[in-house]
Amino acid sequence: MTPLPKRKVSPGRRDRRRAHDHLKASESVNCPNCGEARLPHRVCGKCGYYQGREVITIEKD
Repeated sequence: MTPLPKRKVSPGRRDRRRAHDHLKASESVNCPNCGEARLPHRVCGKCGYYQGREVITIEKD
C-alpha cells in the first residue's frame, strides 16, 4: 500500500501553504515618447520606440 496522511490537514494549514500561490499583477510603465502604458524593457506597441530611438515602424491608418 502507498502511504497515506495520518490526519486531515486543517483549512488553516492548507491556506497558509497556499498563501504564495497567487498571481502577481503585471507592472507597466509609461512610454516617454507617446505616454502609452507598456511593459518594462519592451518596445512600445503604439509608437515603436525603445530607449529614445525608433526600433520598429508603425504604419498609421
